[in-house]
Amino acid sequence: MSLRRRILPGTRVQRLHSSHSYGAVLLLVMATFVFIELAGDAPWTASALLLFQAATLVVALWTSGVAKANAAENFGVLLVAIVGAVALILWKGDTLEGLVGILSAVLTIITVVVIGLGVFDQGEINGQSVIGAITIYLMLGYVFLFLYGLIGTFGKAPLFAQGTDGTRAIRIYFSYITLATVGYGDYTPGTPIGRVTAVTEALMGQLYLVTVIAVLVSRMRPKRRPETD
Repeated sequence: MSLRRRILPGTRVQRLHSSHSYGAVLLLVMATFVFIELAGDAPWTASALLLFQAATLVVALWTSGVAKANAAENFGVLLVAIVGAVALILWKGDTLEGLVGILSAVLTIITVVVIGLGVFDQGEINGQSVIGAITIYLMLGYVFLFLYGLIGTFGKAPLFAQGTDGTRAIRIYFSYITLATVGYGDYTPGTPIGRVTAVTEALMGQLYLVTVIAVLVSRMRPKRRPETD
């Protein structure tokens, strides 16, 4: 009996194995990166980034079959993001910006978990599991982007040894360079918490690639040949 036939009608896994595609999530992640690189650091850009993260989570919830398109969870996520975005534009301030950064990080982490759930529930190596795994890897860079932002906002010393907290564009650049363990050296963390965070990101980037590849390979299923009489 095939996997589809064993799935109960209306279940999350059935919705997962429908025509939903992680390609939409990946496009949102890439669009967010372009926005960060081009938009600058005005308060409205932090608000827009929060809305990007909320939209990515909503699409991931639907794609992974966790929630239907019109589910209350989706509206709740969007409502919280809109309230936080508007509040930051109206009142500004480092504290509020830090709270919005925390909320963005939380939404990103939840998105990673949701996509991971959908990838593992594929039960086989296919296009969706591969795209989902790539999306998770890219989103790890965003998680650490927000962590570096929080260190820069609330830390007493500059984030980088070069004497600056860097712009958001610089921090996302530093995050991905660290995640990929390239290490150009043009920006280096200048505080103990910054160094610990950077080392953690580098280790996670390498361990993710190794463990995800191993898990995906272990879940490979050979295609069954049609039975003959």
